[in-house]
Amino acid sequence: MQKESVYSSILKSIGYEPALKILEIEFYDGIRLQYLDVPKNIFKKLMDANSHGKFFLKNIKDKYRTIKIR
Repeated sequence: MQKESVYSSILKSIGYEPALKILEIEFYDGIRLQYLDVPKNIFKKLMDANSHGKFFLKNIKDKYRTIKIR
């Protein structure tokens, strides 16, 4: 999965695997989480958002099954 660095106060990088619908987010504290069954349009909206962190908190956090990677 390719990850892209983003400008955010809480998110360090974001990656998405469209075939599996897995969104992976790395936070500045080193934690990496995978969010499962995330539609591609949500990933696109996240990447297009003026504030990645605000979009994440409002539309992704606690809305999808999550696996802690690290």
